Amino acid sequence: MKRTTVLAASLLALLAATAPTAAQADTPYGQGLDHCNPAAESTALACHFDLPPGTYDVTVTLGGDTAGATAISGETRRALLAETPTGAGERLRRSFTVDVRDPEGEPTGPAGSTGLDLLLTGAAPRVAALRVTPAPTATRLFLIGDSTVCDQPGDPYTGWGQRLPVHLGRGVAVANHADSGESTVTFLANPALFDRVETEIRPGDPVLIQLAHNDKQTDAATYRANLTTLVERVRARGGEPVLVTPVVRRWFNADGTLDNGTALLVNGLGVDHPAEIRALATTLSTPLIDLTALTKARVEELGPEGSKALYLTTEKRDNTHTSVRGATEYAALVAAELRARGILPERALR
Repeated sequence: MKRTTVLAASLLALLAATAPTAAQADTPYGQGLDHCNPAAESTALACHFDLPPGTYDVTVTLGGDTAGATAISGETRRALLAETPTGAGERLRRSFTVDVRDPEGEPTGPAGSTGLDLLLTGAAPRVAALRVTPAPTATRLFLIGDSTVCDQPGDPYTGWGQRLPVHLGRGVAVANHADSGESTVTFLANPALFDRVETEIRPGDPVLIQLAHNDKQTDAATYRANLTTLVERVRARGGEPVLVTPVVRRWFNADGTLDNGTALLVNGLGVDHPAEIRALATTLSTPLIDLTALTKARVEELGPEGSKALYLTTEKRDNTHTSVRGATEYAALVAAELRARGILPERALR
């Protein structure tokens, strides 16, 4: 809905009451809200920082004279800070690290705007200060995947990679290079995909690999070889590869369990993708996040009706791609596995 002049003026007045009046000289991007303006949503604030690609720490002071609830997203609909309540007069400082690149969303998608875009929203956003500083030594958690993982540009589609950053604290940025429609074959063949990721990996960076949904005609030997190539090339750069089995499709049998073929990612050639990934993780001594098993358990727990909310069943008759709720739940499952398997240190996770 288009904002009115009165609402926009009210928002600016509210923010001006608590925001610093001038930018700080010790950072090239300033402190305060001088980079921000009312967004299309009447209660949101859109902030833009004209800076080059890289990793950046964002520190925000939440709160105001009245009670609030503030969430922050950035770039292409990435959730960066979960909605956080503040009481009247209360101030809370929160920090996170964000990956800025061009293009900002899917690697083969539109470029989007340059620099860093942040959207401060929530039920009642209250922001007293905002600071952005370079973080060149931050760890990047790379994501290699398909449309179930990627930074989806348009609502209601949402990849679990878009919702993962809220689980990470300052010092680790999610670098989501997942791309719609990609398979193990195309991710290796297109220079805009794995070749670019490979050049950016630094020693110690985790690289999560979830590719299966689009390997519909990839035979087992080729599938294993492609995943092996990805793992070996990540290791050659000093990165830490992690194999991830694919999220399930919402496709039920009459007894309320998921179909052993379509739902559990067995392709037209009879290749059981999750089974291949599990076996390969053992062979290559690679950490495994069995997202197939985790999402299967959740979908079957909710059942044929309740699980519709995790996918775009109602909106798009789509039982493959997740809603905001589904992506949020699945990102939480991934974050729990990052912690449980020691892929990221405890201090890096919220």
